[in-house]
Amino acid sequence: MRPFRALTYSSPDPAHLARVTSPAYDLVTADGRSRLAGSDPHNIVRLILPQVDDSPVAAPAPVAGGPPPWATHAARTLRSWQDDRVLVRDDEPALWVYELQPPGGEAATVGWLAAVGLPVPGSPAVLPHEDTFPVAVEGRRALLAATRTDLEPIVLAHDADAGVTALTERAMQAAPTLELGDDDGVRHRLWRVADPATIARVTDAFGRTGAVIADGHHRFAAARAHQRTDPGCPGCDAVLALLTPMGPGGLRVAAIHRVLPDLALDEAATAASAGFTVTEMPLPEVSPDALAAAVTTWLARCDGSGYLISDGRRLVLLDHPSPAVAARVPPEAPDVWRHLDVVLAHKGLIEGLWGRADRSEELLIAHTVDEALSVAVERSGVALLLRPPSPADVAAVARAGARMPRKSTLFVPKPRTGLVLRPLAD
Repeated sequence: MRPFRALTYSSPDPAHLARVTSPAYDLVTADGRSRLAGSDPHNIVRLILPQVDDSPVAAPAPVAGGPPPWATHAARTLRSWQDDRVLVRDDEPALWVYELQPPGGEAATVGWLAAVGLPVPGSPAVLPHEDTFPVAVEGRRALLAATRTDLEPIVLAHDADAGVTALTERAMQAAPTLELGDDDGVRHRLWRVADPATIARVTDAFGRTGAVIADGHHRFAAARAHQRTDPGCPGCDAVLALLTPMGPGGLRVAAIHRVLPDLALDEAATAASAGFTVTEMPLPEVSPDALAAAVTTWLARCDGSGYLISDGRRLVLLDHPSPAVAARVPPEAPDVWRHLDVVLAHKGLIEGLWGRADRSEELLIAHTVDEALSVAVERSGVALLLRPPSPADVAAVARAGARMPRKSTLFVPKPRTGLVLRPLAD
């Protein structure tokens, strides 16, 4: 890891930063994008999800003979914001300590923002744990190539190290450089660390650790692809990353759910009965809130192997998978991978009993229970509600060289996009 000359908003006012920053691009819905763009003409969403002539960006794809128009538009917008000093560049390189404090007294997550060198293929220094979609990787690569800027960090969970912890605590004794509260009640505080001696100690301490990609697999793959397609370009040998420890002070893992559009609940339950015990779950009342509460309670309490499915109105439990369903999980895969709930869901249920492929038109992603149930209603489909893997499972899968299905993990809390950008060229 190394320091970098950051690009930040010229006004550090917390209310202004709340208006111009955004959640990560893959968490922003179409309605959310409109709301964010309307909150301020310089909201970062105009760069991470650019629109041309107020037309939403479709699935990004390469354009023969040049970059996609939306990527060029983002690059022009970024240059104009710098020319107008909406965004300003630091004079000297620095690292940044980043604290995310959730509401309700939960433990804070603390990490370091840095330019992290892209390891050579096969290196164990930075390990992915999820599959990626080529079209999504290409979209992020095209945006990176056009803007020549890391617009938002990936997140790495690193091996715990006492030296890193001590240096982090020492850096946080000063007043924060940037701070804001977001709509979810998370308080974000950042400290700029430019002292060369401190930077040397931090980078030395991190040199003793390895890391697993917690968030940003597509952006990491995009950085690699950009490095291959433009070898030797300044700064292309690294990616902006927030490094947080595994364990105390690190991230928590939430589940990501699936929605299968155009699938009736009774049809799904009947097909699932060939490999699971199927039980309709009683609800205290018929309402979206009661349904979401029942799902959340079950997911928190269940310690066995089973799934909930719902059409947004009724709730069905699938449990006790048969040996035939379990046998669809490749036996040659690492043991820790074969026993993941999400793997059995994909191999045994989605692909096996329901005959659906992992393609965007056949399988939708939902980041919350409420979103999954709502999309199931909107798309006349079935929500498949999953429990999250543990952080230890995620690390074990990565170190075994295996990959979970795409969008298997949601590490929280997430850094706010737009607080610190990294132009590639120093």
